[in-house]
Order: sequence, then C-alpha cells, then structure tokens
Amino acid sequence: MAQISAADVSKLRKTTGAGMMDCKKALQEAEGDFEKAIEIIRKKGQAVANKRADRDAAEGAVIAKTNANGTMAAMIVLNCETDFVAKNDDFVGLAQSILNKAVEKNVADLESLKQLELDGKTIADIIVEQIGKIGEKIDLAYYEKVEAGKTVAYIHPGNKLATVVGFNKSTDDQVAKDIAMQVAAMAPIAVDQDGVSAEIIAKEKEIGREQALQEGKPENMVDKIADGKVAKFLKENTLLNQEFTKEAKKTVRQYLQENDKDLTVTSFLRYSLNA
Repeated sequence: MAQISAADVSKLRKTTGAGMMDCKKALQEAEGDFEKAIEIIRKKGQAVANKRADRDAAEGAVIAKTNANGTMAAMIVLNCETDFVAKNDDFVGLAQSILNKAVEKNVADLESLKQLELDGKTIADIIVEQIGKIGEKIDLAYYEKVEAGKTVAYIHPGNKLATVVGFNKSTDDQVAKDIAMQVAAMAPIAVDQDGVSAEIIAKEKEIGREQALQEGKPENMVDKIADGKVAKFLKENTLLNQEFTKEAKKTVRQYLQENDKDLTVTSFLRYSLNA
C-alpha cells in the first residue's frame, strides 16, 4: 500500500473540499495517485447525487444582482434540503460565485450556466462534488435574466425571496429599489393588464360569475358583476396598476410618472422559496 502523507491528504481536501477521512480513503484506494483520487471523490459525489435524486430540495438561496452598468440583472436559485445548509456560509458563497459567473458571462439560460467553468470545473460538476461533501441534495434549479435600459436587483433578508426589475430608461436608484420591493411585497403577475393571458382573465370571469350566482344576484347582472371582479383582479395583480405600497393613494404608474413622465417597467422576475 502506498504511503499517504498528511500533506497529500490536505492537498486533496483543498482541491476537492471533501472531508479529511474521505480524502485519505480515496488516496489509499488510488494507491497515492492524486488525479485518480480526485476522480474517486467525484464519483462518490455522483453516487450521493444519484441516491439523493428523489429527495425534496425545498430550501436554499434565492439571490440576484446587476452587472456593472446596470443594464442586465440575473437571478439564481440554488436549492438544498435543509435550512441549516441554506444558511451555511460556504453554501451561500457557492451560490454567489455561480451568480457572479452568470452575470459576468451574460449567460443565456440555465443549461448554459451549468456548463460554465468555475475554478477549472463546470458548475454542474461542482454541484455534484458539493452533494458528496455535504451529504444532501443540491440543485441549481433556476436562472433567469432581464436586460433593459436600467435594471435593479433586490434580495429580501434571509435569501428566500428575490426580485429583478427592468426599466425602459435610467432612473434614480431609490425609485428602482422601491419598485423591486413592491414586486417582492405584492407579487404581481404581469407588468400591465395587457400582459395577463386571456386564459387567466376567462378563469377570473368564470369565478366572478359563480360567486355572483351563489350570492343570489339577478341573472341579468351576473356578467356585469363578473366584469367588475375581473377589473379589480387586474388592478390588484398588475404591477403598474397596483397601489404603491409606500403611498397607497397612488398607483405604481403614477409614482413612476411623478419621477419621470416617460419612465415605465419593461419586465420583472420574482422568486420565493416555500411560497
């Protein structure tokens, strides 16, 4: 059996992030071959990943950030099984490193992000190794980006909820943050009424009709009442038409136009864990 030194174990641990005993066993199995030992640990990580594939990774970190000039913002969700791991500094640091790389490369989609290299390994492989190291399922579950004249990213304390908002033009940072926090608090389904699908409107109208009938309203009034309920639904659930949370007497659209008559929101993202 090859002689395994403490320095070799330490080097392997630094390279892979695996535990000391796992590194020692891998080196012994590899008869001192460092590259083979790395492969053994990676395979161990893959084995744990396969075993954990049916587990529920409902915890994790939701984080977002903008690029240097504020014209692109991205959001990722890195899932894990327990809140204990979700709050671990190394886990949050991994999520931040992945997000930084996504923003740096302006990557197109989730699968492309997983194939990017980080410290000489693909992000997909790094996640597999972390599964072996931590011992619970980890999944890079979500990635989206917004590109616009100005973007803003907001992370609610605790890394369980984040938003990204795109604007048609540059605006004051506080105004942008106010809208990002509005999206976080009020969970709109679209920027404006024309962004709500016909299917959703039809469903809300049918619900309104059923409610009116159950309340015993006259048949000839049912459609009018249902239309009123749809209008209320659209006002409450489209961002520009919602009451502004900081000043309920005005809508978000009015707040934006008070700051700049041509300012509007082009798109937004919102993701909440355990919602």
